[in-house]
Amino acid sequence: MDENELSNWTHEHVFDGGSRAAERGTRAVMWITAAMMVAEIAAGWWFNSMALLADGWHMSSHALAIGLSALAYAAARRYARDPRFAFGTWKIEVLAGFASAVILLGIAALMVFGSVERLLAPQPIQYREAMIVAAVGLVVNVVCAAILGDAHDRPLEDHRGGDHGHDLNLRSAYLHVIADAATSMLALVALAGGWVYGWSWLDPLMGIIGSVLVASWARNLIADTGKVLLDREMDHPVVAEIRNAVESAHDGGYNRLADLHVWRVGRRSYSCALSVVTQDATLTPERVHKRLARHPEIAHATIEIHRCG
Repeated sequence: MDENELSNWTHEHVFDGGSRAAERGTRAVMWITAAMMVAEIAAGWWFNSMALLADGWHMSSHALAIGLSALAYAAARRYARDPRFAFGTWKIEVLAGFASAVILLGIAALMVFGSVERLLAPQPIQYREAMIVAAVGLVVNVVCAAILGDAHDRPLEDHRGGDHGHDLNLRSAYLHVIADAATSMLALVALAGGWVYGWSWLDPLMGIIGSVLVASWARNLIADTGKVLLDREMDHPVVAEIRNAVESAHDGGYNRLADLHVWRVGRRSYSCALSVVTQDATLTPERVHKRLARHPEIAHATIEIHRCG
């Protein structure tokens, strides 16, 4: 990739039909779930249902994650041509996901505290009304999954025209909606058990289970986004591909990678800096670039050649 191509790749964020649909979908789902979140939390306090409160707080995590995703799309599009972003604006989406995950851990802790408090000091629950609200929340989750699923099924293409799979930011939001639906089901089970069998302990227990779901999702999101933000990618298969591309060719002598650094600069794009020790007097950085060009996910490479006897 020459300097002009790198400049074009660096300062152009992908906003084809699939990306624009993703941005519209996330914005619509954000407003829908924010309204339902307020309704469920208010109903949970009013009807004394910790399971309903857990579902509402979990839906708040969903609304927050979708809202940050929508904001990230807007910011990435706005600053796509800003030369201060050396490798484009994709990591704005990653940073939004990391911030969302940190807040979710706090929400999960509050959910556990409230559920344990309700286990120790039970309060009467208006089961019928609470179940109606939980059922409406489940319907909202299904509608949101349909909205995001339509955009999720549209593959994205990068600036070279190759299919680079689905938008990972949108995919995480889509999977989170499915988790929300599961939490709504837990709330319905807890309320039904309390209403029919008098198991009042089941409601706060499901609240604790819901908080575990939130914490688990947040932990995984922190791990995934933190790995990208901290450039912890040296265990990725692309590293072995680069090493094999450089060291497997012995046109004029021995080649060895003395130094290699790889980091992610896009959803499926990587940059690398490497140093090659070689006995091949004809080996040039251009020839190494040609070998690496077989791997389209390598968007930029900085190469040093050191010759030995």
